[in-house]
Amino acid sequence: MSRTEKRKGVICASAGNHSQGVAYSCKSLGITGTIFMPITRPIQKVEQVKMFGESFVEVVLYGDTFDDAKAKTVNESKDQGKVFVHPFDDPRIIEGQATVGLELTEQADFPIDYIFVPVGGGGLVAGILTILKHLSPKTTVIGLEPEGAASMLLAIDNGHVSSLSDIDTFVDGASVKQVGGLNFSICHGHLKELLSVPSGKVAKEVIELYNRDAMVIEPAGVLSVSALDYYRDIIKEKNVACILSGGNNDISRTPEFSERALLFENLKHYFLVNFPQRAGALREFVIKILGPNDDITFFQFIKKNNSSRAIAVVGVELKSVEDLQPLIHRKKLHGFYSDHLNGKPELLKSLVWTSLL
Repeated sequence: MSRTEKRKGVICASAGNHSQGVAYSCKSLGITGTIFMPITRPIQKVEQVKMFGESFVEVVLYGDTFDDAKAKTVNESKDQGKVFVHPFDDPRIIEGQATVGLELTEQADFPIDYIFVPVGGGGLVAGILTILKHLSPKTTVIGLEPEGAASMLLAIDNGHVSSLSDIDTFVDGASVKQVGGLNFSICHGHLKELLSVPSGKVAKEVIELYNRDAMVIEPAGVLSVSALDYYRDIIKEKNVACILSGGNNDISRTPEFSERALLFENLKHYFLVNFPQRAGALREFVIKILGPNDDITFFQFIKKNNSSRAIAVVGVELKSVEDLQPLIHRKKLHGFYSDHLNGKPELLKSLVWTSLL
């Protein structure tokens, strides 16, 4: 950076992890930085940025997604003449992230057969592909991106960088509508395996890593290990490395992690239940419909005075997936069944998740 550029400072957009590096660099170099982050980001990431940058950085919350914040940042960079530090679509960023692959090859005292890498904008995987091509060409790199924001998969399928119209930001650190052009050019033809991982699988892994290994990892960070089940037979007796890229997990999101994980494991089910509007109907439902291990976790009912029956939304947590069909059978047998919401995500979101999450 020139003396003039340093005086004006830098600007960047990030879902959280890139911004921490920029904040640290600003403080270390004694230059100011403006950091745009989406409003929907976990609060912990904002606090981490402020901790690393202290008085040298200003955090501005803008938009619902990283792409919203990035668009605002590009405009502000032009208006203010500040250097824009791109989070992934820049050769210097890719080179920096390539050091992860360099450290792996230097520290491993055995040849690495497979490396599982989280994919968001594509900076990390592009860097690792580049360095391993020279240092460990026989290593297979497998990229994992969130199913709700599979922008690299879209680009590779189309043969060019493409933009998703809508994304699920649950895996906030890896949810972008469009990957970088440079990143795509490196991944296209060199990334042999790319898989999108369901959010429920990611949530399940976040919980298991915490409970089993006492590791606090954010959703984007567990993308790599979330996919190991799918490659079980291929990686058996092989040397495997997984990159856990981020520990900025907001503890207030724990109910959402549990909800998504249980839905993914088919242990949480939501139903529209046809309830008779008479005294004792709920008691009858509990006695005749619920199994010994079934637990009601959600119940929403509005009484209608001009009708003999009304619809309730009921959430039930099961101990085993084998308990589902008997539960549905009992509902139909006793006239309580109306509809199963698990296979209808938009209806489930509008009726239930707006209340829970």
